[in-house]
Amino acid sequence: MMQKSKYLVINERDALWGLAVSTVGYEELLPGDPYPTRGHADGYYFDVNRGRVLNEYQLLYLTEGEGTFQSASCPDKAPIKAGDLFLLFPGEWHSYHPNPQTGWKSYWIGFRGRNMDDRIRHRFLSAQKPIYHIGYSAEIVRLYNSAFKTAFTEVAYAQQMMAGIVNHMIGLMYSLERNIELNNRNHTQVDMINKARLRIRESLESDLTIQQIAADLGVSYSSFRKLFKEFTGISPALYQQDLKLQRAKELLTTTNLSIKEIAYQLNFESPDYFSSKFRSKTGKKPSEFRNGL
Repeated sequence: MMQKSKYLVINERDALWGLAVSTVGYEELLPGDPYPTRGHADGYYFDVNRGRVLNEYQLLYLTEGEGTFQSASCPDKAPIKAGDLFLLFPGEWHSYHPNPQTGWKSYWIGFRGRNMDDRIRHRFLSAQKPIYHIGYSAEIVRLYNSAFKTAFTEVAYAQQMMAGIVNHMIGLMYSLERNIELNNRNHTQVDMINKARLRIRESLESDLTIQQIAADLGVSYSSFRKLFKEFTGISPALYQQDLKLQRAKELLTTTNLSIKEIAYQLNFESPDYFSSKFRSKTGKKPSEFRNGL
């Protein structure tokens, strides 16, 4: 059995950064080793049968072994295995433990802050889905080890460095699982969306419509729109519009084309409609953007 951990002080200014780290740790448990391990700070140790409630988020990653997890939002014991990340939520009862026959190797990092609260509020993350199946990721392990090094050496502004590490870790976790899920689906669907994105990019200055793309790909518009949004997070029409507005920025800064010419070149309905969408996206009128205002 091996366990190492570090508990950190979060001052008022650290909290203003938006995310601050309270603990980072690693443990190796051989088959039959007692659990939970000792040496944790007050408020962190727990009885497996009674569980516990924390006042912070924690993100744990298993690199070997297996076990079970349950929480107030997921009361049925769920299996967790090597390659799984699971997220604990503040104020949420939970309990977890390794399988005595396998033990496990696990990393953890605890944190809190409004950056994470915002992700929960906007439903990127949820207590109803605490487990992420990402497989073995050398980059996730590297990030945990980087957090360890930063925490144990206590370099100047360590909290800000570790906040960046946590944000990277969560973004990577979210992206990895989503891409694994999509790639495990019908590859024909994945190829179709990739082809559609390429066609949209290549036709920004044509009158090609999303409905035409769907028809050319042999699917109904409603089915295509649903698949596209599931894959990219936005509708194909909004994807096309955002790319056109990016192209508009290039034309405004690298050419002498009038705003009217740019609007029609990118097939907006009218210059006024183009200006309205541009201002909604950038906060500036096209003329203000061109003049650097």
